[in-house]
Amino acid sequence: MKAYIFPGQGAQFTGMGLDLYEKSPIAQELFEKANSILGFSITDVMFEGTTEELKQTKVTQPAIFLHSVILAKVLGDDFTPQMVAGHSLGELSALVANQCLSFEDGLTLVSKRAQAMQKACEMQESTMAAVLGLEDAVVEEVCAAVPGVVVAANYNCPGQLVISGEIQAVEKACEALKEKGAKRALVLPVGGAFHSPMMEPAREELAKAIEETEFKAPICPVYQNVVAKAVTDPQEIKKNLILQLTAPVKWTQCIQAMVADGGKEFVEVGPGKVLQGLMRKIDRSVTASGASLS
Repeated sequence: MKAYIFPGQGAQFTGMGLDLYEKSPIAQELFEKANSILGFSITDVMFEGTTEELKQTKVTQPAIFLHSVILAKVLGDDFTPQMVAGHSLGELSALVANQCLSFEDGLTLVSKRAQAMQKACEMQESTMAAVLGLEDAVVEEVCAAVPGVVVAANYNCPGQLVISGEIQAVEKACEALKEKGAKRALVLPVGGAFHSPMMEPAREELAKAIEETEFKAPICPVYQNVVAKAVTDPQEIKKNLILQLTAPVKWTQCIQAMVADGGKEFVEVGPGKVLQGLMRKIDRSVTASGASLS
């Protein structure tokens, strides 16, 4: 079975999407529509903006979403998903790709999500850290023993887990994890503690927007971050999408479930090759490649 996977925040680069815009009238139309929906020229920032400009959450999330979704649409008949999944933000790209959400509604939700997360970040200083070389259970135990808020946030691949929470708690956890034998426990240059209880204000704000948006029956299952299994019921998809902001991204488990359900050929749709790299660490028995225009 063919599986399409969609990247999350961190995959952005200056010039992203320009090739699509120049080669495809469909892409041009969708990018211009996006500028109109967002109320600013995101194409200017994507095509010519600085790294700093692209790093703003209100730009980063819509930019990655647009690159992914427009690439899928430009592929046309070559885009034949039998299962989809997206890493964090990428889950919204996946839901447009499997026709659960319209392009317009998907972009509006991504924009609201980015702004809500930005606001939550500004309410209280928080951060994330990458932990390499330890079993998931060890990381979970250390986080549970540290005072304050620090939780496992992204299960990226075996031996690579991201933790998230209050700055002091994350720093303390990093020290304890190094003592436990972590190869690295490194605080990341991010705006806040995504996928942790610190995102509760953003979750409440996004929940209202998601509840008011129409979700249709998808053309194929989405393997959602929160449950790491195939979901097709629109109401269940909504519920899991709301929970996602404060719950961990179970990416390793999502990929394992997709492989167990018959996923053989995985195609990353969007900027960068991060997910292809993780695929090789999760399961080498399947193929992973990037989508490209022929």
